[in-house]
Amino acid sequence: MQNRVKQHRMAKGLSQIELARKVNLTRQTISLLEAQNYNPSLKVCLAIATALTSNLDTLFNPKYFH
Repeated sequence: MQNRVKQHRMAKGLSQIELARKVNLTRQTISLLEAQNYNPSLKVCLAIATALTSNLDTLFNPKYFH
């Protein structure tokens, strides 16, 4: 799944482990997600968007990627 999690995580100054802790996932899961090798559930997507003070379209909808 295409996403912009890494860009937004880094812009917030968070490490993978810090984001993982905020959303109750492992660092490995965040790594797989950022590498586009993991299809997260809607619940996980919402948790990540909330943790990054973003929204689903900005993070996960390619038509919003600039």
